[in-house]
Amino acid sequence: MDRDRKILDTAAAVFFEKGFHGVGVDELGKRAGLSGPALYRHFSGKDEILAALFNEALDELLSATAPVYDEPERDLDRLIRHHVNFTVNHRHLVNVYQREDRSLVDPWKRQFDRRRRQYIARWETAVARCFPGADKAEIAAGTQACLGVIFSVAYWPTSLASTPALPDLITGFAANGLSTLGSQVARS
Repeated sequence: MDRDRKILDTAAAVFFEKGFHGVGVDELGKRAGLSGPALYRHFSGKDEILAALFNEALDELLSATAPVYDEPERDLDRLIRHHVNFTVNHRHLVNVYQREDRSLVDPWKRQFDRRRRQYIARWETAVARCFPGADKAEIAAGTQACLGVIFSVAYWPTSLASTPALPDLITGFAANGLSTLGSQVARS
């Protein structure tokens, strides 16, 4: 394993355990098997490490948003399944993102926010392909609800999150929730 990978994996675990502000560079370096000052040969500091973790995860998630199939429903199912599997397999990182998103600073925050908007737009496009009768606000709300269901797994107890049937169950919850976009829901 290369040194950068070791630092990033260590940081993800320590940020999950103690929070971004609860750990210093010296402790990150020590846990990664090097001195704090040696860590600066790889990253400019904790801010860049956090940005690298977030960008690496977003790279993976963004890559899955590109359409693959001609059938919109099949594509959306693939998209949901990919995100569910990512969340189940990277629960701690998703948890760190949800808790520490506000800790990201410029210049990384600006770039990440732009990429996150692109990510959401691609999700909305995938959802809209399946529900052409839904308006823009419904598509946006459905997308956020779907992602909320998926990413909530990051806060579940480990005993629940490690259930073998979990990916299929969460995929079903997310898909069934989105299916309400195709029906006439009573509005108050």
